Amino acid sequence: MTDLNAPRPRASSRRGLWIILGVVGLAVAIAAWFTLGNAAGARECPVQDEAAAAVDAAAVGELAALNGTGEGRGYRTLAFKDAGGADMTIADFKGKALLVNFWASWCVPCREEMPALDALATKYNSEQFMVLPINLDIGEGGLEKANGFLSENKFANLPLYADNTFSAFERLKQEAVAIGLPATLVLDEDGCELGVLQGPAEWNTPDGEKVVETLIGLVE
Repeated sequence: MTDLNAPRPRASSRRGLWIILGVVGLAVAIAAWFTLGNAAGARECPVQDEAAAAVDAAAVGELAALNGTGEGRGYRTLAFKDAGGADMTIADFKGKALLVNFWASWCVPCREEMPALDALATKYNSEQFMVLPINLDIGEGGLEKANGFLSENKFANLPLYADNTFSAFERLKQEAVAIGLPATLVLDEDGCELGVLQGPAEWNTPDGEKVVETLIGLVE
């Protein structure tokens, strides 16, 4: 029962309450706008459930840690440099499915993984597919460090691409795609993400070959 004789709230108190509610509502609207805006920006690509499921199904044994994704993330604008310092993006490789491996010369698991990636590149690099290593040695001497490591080990099919600003990998961290090195993205011919592997893998194995052959089959 409502007590009609109970003291009523002052008009000024009611106005204060409406102001507070208005501020809270505005804050919620702004947060929602940023969230939706970021989500839209992250979805450069269509959702590809079937392709991601195919990659996920192929990722067994030595590649069991690779997860099929296909959630709409795209990397066409992901920027880095070639061996001569010229600006490049993933879009420069349009038409090829990519195994994009982020590595650094100071990262021991990365160094151990490189021979297998080179063997995989030697066998499968073509008009439909490419192993694309992106070095993340930071600072002005980053390119020289990376080039020294590649030259010393005489890798035949791992060209030097690098981002000594680390901004490419920061993007992966911000989108909760990867948190450490090495990390590998499986991309379709339009730079759209179909899979992610955090950590090293034995790529030069039947399991690694199965993943690559599945990816090439999706492009053809």
